[in-house]
Amino acid sequence: MRVVVAGSSGLIGTALVASLRRAGHDVDRLVRRPAAGPDEITWNPAEGRLDDSALAGADAVVNLCGVGIGDKRWTGAYKQAIRDSRIEPTELLARAVVAAGVPALINASGINFYGDTGDRVVDETAPAGSGFLAEVCRDWEGATSYAAENGVRVVLLRSAAVLSRHGGMMGKLRPLYKLGLGGRLGSGRQYFPWISLTDEVRAIVFAVENAEIHGPVNLQGPAPVTNAQFNSAMGRAARRPAPWVVPGFAVGALIGEFANEAILSNPRAIPAVLEKHGFTFEHNTIGEALADTVG
Repeated sequence: MRVVVAGSSGLIGTALVASLRRAGHDVDRLVRRPAAGPDEITWNPAEGRLDDSALAGADAVVNLCGVGIGDKRWTGAYKQAIRDSRIEPTELLARAVVAAGVPALINASGINFYGDTGDRVVDETAPAGSGFLAEVCRDWEGATSYAAENGVRVVLLRSAAVLSRHGGMMGKLRPLYKLGLGGRLGSGRQYFPWISLTDEVRAIVFAVENAEIHGPVNLQGPAPVTNAQFNSAMGRAARRPAPWVVPGFAVGALIGEFANEAILSNPRAIPAVLEKHGFTFEHNTIGEALADTVG
């Protein structure tokens, strides 16, 4: 297959490109600078520019574009950047895949689509929740509608927090836990959606290759855990005590609105679609994922 990847320079995109190539697929990358090699295609989603011929002959487009939701404090400008960096590229690619006759668009989304579900378990049939991130995910997925309405197989990757030894969230947490500074956040009863980078990439490749998969797909480990359970597992993986408790109000004061939407509240989601289609996880528990990430 020929697969075109947007957002290929990030943590997930870099690993995905390597995995697709190991599997024997031809991969081209969409870049926002002058192309520096035969596998690169220049585009400018902010200006709506993508050459009409760029996607010709592609079997699938994978769109992972979007600034990190936790990279900066949520000012009004950064919240707009979170929206624009996701929705504008998706709208452009949805039109482009239809014009080029690409049969599949595999598009990123987030597990925060469901909002805070408390103890209620949700799968891909659950409706959108409330809050800024849920609204972003809803509109982000909506930006693919032109492709779906025109016969393109659209997969919506509702991803949990990705655990990797190579960076991302774990790049910030690992040093703290190694120093014995880890601890529970807030009540600890809120759920912490997670998936290992290995399984994140394997699941995306699975969605690319499996023509029966379409619509929302939860990229979430098969065993949901609370923040308290995640903290205990982190302490064991780091071989350090993790006794501290950071009150919810303190987390909110330090981090801002992001804390209330993505740290102190989260969905208790399960990967029903992946399991229905026979996907097997390499890391089935948070302990297995962290042993591969922290140790």
